[in-house]
Parts: sequence; C-alpha cells; structure tokens
Amino acid sequence: MEAIAQLGGIAAAREHGGGGILAAIDRAEFHGIATAGDTLTISVRVVKSFGTLHLVEGEISGGGKLLATATVTLKVEKL
Repeated sequence: MEAIAQLGGIAAAREHGGGGILAAIDRAEFHGIATAGDTLTISVRVVKSFGTLHLVEGEISGGGKLLATATVTLKVEKL
C-alpha cells in the first residue's frame, strides 16, 4: 500500500504541484504474495480530484500475477 500511496502522490503532485500525505486507505485487497527476487510493477491513476484531495487507484503485480489492488485518498498541496 505504501508503494501505491507514494506513486499516487507523485502522480497527483505532478498535476497539481506540491507534496502530499496519505489521508485514507479506502479499499485494499491482497491477491498473492511477492517472493524474494520478484520484480514488482506498480501502476496508479488519479481517478478524481476535489481541491487538495485526490482519489487514486493502484495495483501491484509481480511474476505475471496481480498481487494487490487499492484505492487511496491523498491530500496534495504546495509545501
């Protein structure tokens, strides 16, 4: 979840400037386990924004399998 929040913060800040904090984990599902040596792919998209709040969906995959999905709310504002 941390990786999704970090990448989501970068994506939201790129669009709106500043830095951010994780405000809420709205939904998180774990579908598998990563093992040592796995290369993980993390992807996110900013679903919608309302002022300084941004709803972000993300997923983590590795070894050709979906490992986790999450929807998080981030607060991004100029520092």
